[in-house]
Amino acid sequence: MILSRISSKAQTTVPLAVRLALGVAPGDQLAYAIEDGRVVLTKAMHAAQDDPFATFTEWDSEADRRAFAHL
Repeated sequence: MILSRISSKAQTTVPLAVRLALGVAPGDQLAYAIEDGRVVLTKAMHAAQDDPFATFTEWDSEADRRAFAHL
């Protein structure tokens, strides 16, 4: 069993063996799932990068796509 302590700020260090098993590195996110009184820790999967213009539907007409296709 691998153990770690919770600090007074509710922080902990993820032990090396766990980091290696999950394949995580600095900057990666962890996902927690609570299942039947246990916590399952996994490496969070990142969604595909969002298109910053996806919310601007007024710029997404067929005419716009044709007009700006060469850019």
